[in-house]
Amino acid sequence: MLTILGFAMIATFLVLIMMKKMSPIAALVLVPALFCVLVGQGAKLGDYVLDGVGNLAPTAAMLMFAIVYFGVMIDVGLFDPIVRGILRFCKADPLRVVVGTALLAAIVSLDGDGSTTFMITVSAMYPLYKRLGMSLVVMTGVAATANGVMNTLPWGGPTARAATALKLDAADIFVPMIPALGVGLLFVFALAYVLGRRERRRIGYLTPAEAPAPRAGTVLVKTGGGSGAEAAAVPAGTGAPGTPDSAGRTAGGGAGTSGDGDGFRGLDPERPTLRPRLYWFNASLTVALLAAMIMEVLPIPVLFLLGAALALTVNFPHMADQKARIAAHADNVLNVAGMVFAAAVFTGVLTGTGMVQHMADWLVAAIPDGMGPHMALVTGLLSLPLTYFMSNDGFYFGVLPVLAEAGAAHGVSPLEIARASLAGQALHMSSPLVPAVYVLVGMAKVEFGDHTRFTVKWAALTSLVVLGAGILFGIV
Repeated sequence: MLTILGFAMIATFLVLIMMKKMSPIAALVLVPALFCVLVGQGAKLGDYVLDGVGNLAPTAAMLMFAIVYFGVMIDVGLFDPIVRGILRFCKADPLRVVVGTALLAAIVSLDGDGSTTFMITVSAMYPLYKRLGMSLVVMTGVAATANGVMNTLPWGGPTARAATALKLDAADIFVPMIPALGVGLLFVFALAYVLGRRERRRIGYLTPAEAPAPRAGTVLVKTGGGSGAEAAAVPAGTGAPGTPDSAGRTAGGGAGTSGDGDGFRGLDPERPTLRPRLYWFNASLTVALLAAMIMEVLPIPVLFLLGAALALTVNFPHMADQKARIAAHADNVLNVAGMVFAAAVFTGVLTGTGMVQHMADWLVAAIPDGMGPHMALVTGLLSLPLTYFMSNDGFYFGVLPVLAEAGAAHGVSPLEIARASLAGQALHMSSPLVPAVYVLVGMAKVEFGDHTRFTVKWAALTSLVVLGAGILFGIV
């Protein structure tokens, strides 16, 4: 019964948010509360919620101060050189913009933190997508999938969890997986190319040299798709292509020139918050912070708390300026923190009622005996739905040891099981239980349901490519 109710609860939640019948926060709270009552454990709801909040509180604190820290770093211009390089590559070509999104997300993902990746990627690319009238779910989908592949870095979380759960060395798991993960990343770039060509066909593109200077009160728009389309000036605010719709997206093919010679800008190079004289201090502070995270000098929430305080104090010594910077990022902080604590209700009920364990046991028991020698493949396939519907902690510490034990009975190495378990991470990064995904959709002003509908199929395909490459190379 708990197994059926567990799957029903997850399905209900996904249907409600994808059909936009409820907001993610409301669904994360009310759906599990209802199912907790249905399983006859309504009296324990408070305990389950508090347990969930307690488990996710460090994550919420980390995200809150990470948003402030990296928000300040974006404000002061730390990432401007990388962004300028990507945007020079992108110009005004939708194909290049989408590929540039994947490239930027992959590079920034090297820090191992999804929220950081999404903040920097969206801050850089969002203005470009808006000006060109491109689909914002393409941006969120490509960024999330690229980050999902890179999330398998040893300091990213899943590899360390697999190593801890199975008492293995993280390097022994990760290093042999590099070729398969490389194939997965190449597939993400190929996907970005395909989606970029689709966007190019839909809206065309303008190069800075081709774009005539617009008259006052006008925006440049495409009169047709493809590279041969001509630009026409239309009055701003007339509802023409390039103006925002009710969902915050732009219709048609709006484009605007920045007048800086590079065509389009993602971050304003003249914003008053820039601190060019402190560039190397900020770069050194960020490198030191990331190094301390990797070396586990202090808990990550503490490191970000200290880093945010130091970054604010040095870059904005006046209290009024510090308050202004905190206020500028308050919306993101509140949205993400609220979403994390709402997710704590969902995970608390799912775990506390025993639904997660029953679901995992049912799935493991459903594996035919004849599949025993192929447990690595089974693990890889199960990692897709399980890491999407469960937290990484629940999967790696609750399910993976059971799968490894079943594999060992048929002579399958725990290392193969551990490597196969990483395949689902491309899909995992769009899970409603991943706090960082709310940073992504919130900053991009994309409905979570829209992001889910668009991304899940591509992310699942990317995960299957990683798994297939692992099998082909004899890694899994």
